[in-house]
Parts: sequence; structure tokens; C-alpha cells
Amino acid sequence: MTAAETHPAARSVDPTLLDVAGLSVAFGASTVVEGVSFSLAAGECVALVGESGSGKSVTARALLGLSGGRVEVDRLALAGRDLSTLDERGWRRVRGARIGLVLQDALVSLDPLRPIGREIDDALRLHTRLGPRERRGRALEVLAEVGMPDPETRLGQRSGQLSGGLRQRALIAAALALRPDVVVADEPTTALDAEVQRLVVDRLAALRDAGTAVLAISHDLGVVRRLADRVLVLRRGRVVEHGPTAQVLDSPATAYTRQLIAALPGGVPRGARLSPAAAERDATPPTRTPTRDATPPTHAWPPVVPRSAVRREPSSSTVGEVVLRATGLRRAFPAGRRSSGLLAVDDVSFELRAGETLGLVGASGSGKTTTARLLLGLDDPDRGTVDLLGGPWAPLRERDRRGRRALLGAVYQDPASSFDPRLTVGGLLADAVSAGRSTRLRRVEAEVEALLTRVGLSPDLAPRLPASLSGGQRQRVAVARALAPRPRVIVCDEPVSALDVSVQAQVLDLLDDLQRDDGLAYLFISHDLDVIGHMADRVAVMQAGRIVEQGVTAEVFAAPQHPRTRALLAARP
Repeated sequence: MTAAETHPAARSVDPTLLDVAGLSVAFGASTVVEGVSFSLAAGECVALVGESGSGKSVTARALLGLSGGRVEVDRLALAGRDLSTLDERGWRRVRGARIGLVLQDALVSLDPLRPIGREIDDALRLHTRLGPRERRGRALEVLAEVGMPDPETRLGQRSGQLSGGLRQRALIAAALALRPDVVVADEPTTALDAEVQRLVVDRLAALRDAGTAVLAISHDLGVVRRLADRVLVLRRGRVVEHGPTAQVLDSPATAYTRQLIAALPGGVPRGARLSPAAAERDATPPTRTPTRDATPPTHAWPPVVPRSAVRREPSSSTVGEVVLRATGLRRAFPAGRRSSGLLAVDDVSFELRAGETLGLVGASGSGKTTTARLLLGLDDPDRGTVDLLGGPWAPLRERDRRGRRALLGAVYQDPASSFDPRLTVGGLLADAVSAGRSTRLRRVEAEVEALLTRVGLSPDLAPRLPASLSGGQRQRVAVARALAPRPRVIVCDEPVSALDVSVQAQVLDLLDDLQRDDGLAYLFISHDLDVIGHMADRVAVMQAGRIVEQGVTAEVFAAPQHPRTRALLAARP
């Protein structure tokens, strides 16, 4: 479906509401946004897209006086009112009341100690003269507007008691409580499964259609196509392309925009390259279904390892060998004072072979992460077994499997949260290399340098702290750490969900290269079915703790047999 079909021309757009001209933001001597200009009308959605560090979020936060940098602007006006001269007191009157903000991570954005009803009530108490009963009524009303089931109950729940999709809807409700003229949505669907993502996008689209102006920031071009009327493409703080959504995404005018689109995994066959370095080096670009403009971009990253456009098979000695087997896994969490109990994993069985990727998909709460914890030996099943390389792995006492733990690695969604923030990159990798054993320093340093080089990072990054790295660099460090003990199996739990499309492409290519060269087996958990379609040889679909369908990925996606699989595929952008 094209953007024109999604947003019919017949839908009226009111005159300009937000007018931005010549916006620049600097931090010290570094200018991160330079000369950005655009307008936003009531009932219109404009999307900002670009790589991490392109200035999208800084631009959005500058519209609320939250950039934290030095802002210079020729014009910043909301409904004709000049915002460029506001002091902090003036901005407090605008935020929430006139411009609402929906952030990416609702679990962090919402106060974990307060019910969501209080989050909404505070905005109403500070900006309106409504009494307590009226404020409660408005809170229930706005929760219903964003599709929150059972608003009365949710009003008294804290963010930790809600699923990812419900938290995101609560955050949208808090942003809408004062009926602002403009809503800024900064990556509102990242890390949500396809069905929940569609619900959130539909709510934002309903706001747009009701007359609210929406500024959307997203690395998901499928979401942009579904939601946005116009697109601005940012690179290094500058707008390099702008226009109607269909025009920009279907007929991109710049090599940079073509690079972003060519990095999308949807329709790219298993083993074909996604990242620009490979696209330039290979004789033929990836073949897509449907065909897209995949003109090789001018910008390229350094190659990681020599590779070809078509994935080679792992060495013949490992083909067909079962390296991980789950049999009848069951895990239930007992009832507590506030919980009726949960059967998280129920009779889950599958095999994983060397050199193979098994994709694990399902809605939030379907049991994917609990299954991963059972496989990693971080939790023991109530029933069932896990075998690793033909030997028992779970349930087993930790001291009995400690000697084989190096065979099983993990790469998580947010590597920063799994890193010790006090350790440098070199320290993190050295710890993984030595695994607590006494090892000669020179040998450890050589292995750390080799690991960084292998994942496409400069050894010069070793003295730096992870917090100083970009998201893509941190994820590469996470991959290097997982490789350090030389595992045979790696569990990848949403490893690219928070990355922009170009960095995602590099990490996916890296994982494919490592698998091809070492015969690694991956259990790949993702909510993004396009990523699974590109990466996984086989796929298993989970619902309510059970695997309801599994098979060869291409066959399952082409002819899904179970209603849950069909629903997930139908919800894709």
C-alpha cells in the first residue's frame, strides 16, 4: 500500500500550525543540527528519518525547549506565537498543554512508583482548574481514546504491571490529556511486536485524522509509510531530502535515502547482503521481492571479513549436527499477592543445528524470553530438558555445567544494560576472554584486539567506556563479547530492535558472516518479521507459552497454517 493510498488526498489539511525555519543546535563546538526548516499543519503527520546521530531527536526536543544545547533559529512559531524567546517558565506552559511528547521507552519515561492515573492527573492539575473528580473522568476518557482495555483497573496500576504495548498507550494518553495542538512521537513503536505496533500507529493516525499535528521520529520506514504525509531525511544534522511520503520512499532522489531503503531486510533473500560495503563490493545487489531501487550508495563502511553475495554453507564437518535440543520445556511462575500465576512456557520442543538460525517470534508475553532463559541456564524448567552438544544442560546444577558454559553465548537487545559501566571496552572483552582464569596479559590483549577487528571495530576503541560509543558500536562489542569464549550456540534476544536500518543492516551482515565462517548456530528472537524472514532458516511461532507453528521460514511465511501466524504477518507495516 502506498502512502497516497494510506492518506487519501481527499483528507483535508488545515493551515500551518508549527513553523520552523533555520533551526540549529550545538553542543560546545559541535553543531549537531544545522539549518533545519519545515512546517507542520493541523491534521498532518511529518516524519523525521535518518541514521542514529543524524539529529532527529535533538530537532524534536528543541521544539519543546529540551535540547540541552545552544539553540539558534530564524523562526519557531506555534499557531503564530513566537516560541524562540521563551524562558523556562514560558516553556513549562507550552509543554504538555500545547506540544505533547511521546518517548520511545515507556518503562523509563513513566514513574515506576506511581500509578499511571497519577501521571495523567499531574498534567491536568498543573495546567487546568479541573477538580479531582473531573480530572479522574478526563483520565479515564483519554485512556479509552488510546484503546486501553479496562481503563478503571489500569488507572491504578504502575508501569511495571503493564505490558510494553499498554505502557506505550499509557504514555500516549498522558501526552494527550491536555489535548495539545502538536504531538511529538520519538520512536514510539521501537521494540513492540507487530500487533502492538500496529495498535500504537493506528492511535497516532486517529489523532492525526482528528486534527492533531504529529511529528513522528522513526527508524522503521514501514511505520513511516503507514503514518506520515511527508518525510524529511536527515543526515549529519541537515535535511538532505524531503517531500511526500510516497515520493521519498518509492523514488528517492539522493544516494543516502536509497542507502536507507536498500538496508531494509524485507524481501531480501537469506544470505544476501544488506550493508553498503557489501553492496558496493558484490557484483550484483540484493534481489528484493518486490523490487526496490537498490542503487549502490556512495558511502561505505570498512569490510569486516571477506564475503560473497551468497551465503556459503558451514564446514561439512558440522552440517546437520544437532547442537541444542529442547524437549517438553515447561515453566510456571507461582501466584503472588497481586498475581494469579503465569504459565510462561508450556511443552516447548525444538532442535537447533550447527550453522543454522532458528527464528523465535510471537506477541509480547508469548514466552520467547522465558524460553531463552531456560536455554541459557539462567532459569531451570519445571519440566522438560535442554541438551547442549549431546549432553545434559538443564535442569542441572550450575557447578556441573560451568565447564561447558563457554559453548553457549548471548547477545541482548540493550547491550549497555548488560555491560559493567565501570569497565572499558577492552576490560569487558578481557574479562570474557579470560573467563575468570589467570591468563597472560599480552595474550589477552592480543585476543581483545583480534575480537574488535573481527566485528569491524578499531582496536583504538579498547580504552573507551561503552557509554561513549554509538548504539551500533555497542552492539558490535556485545557480539565480540559473546564470541570471546568461542561458543557453538548464540542466543540473540532482539539484537537489532533499537538500531536504525543502516546500523541494523551492518549487524545482521556481521552475524551472517560469523555464522558462515564458524558454523555458529543462532536462536534469533525478534518482533520484526522482516528481520526473521531475512535471517532465519526455520521459524517457530509462540502463543501463550506454546509453539503453535514451526517450519522452514519461507514456507511458513508464504502459507501460514495457524491463526496466530497469520495475525502476526497481517500486522506487519
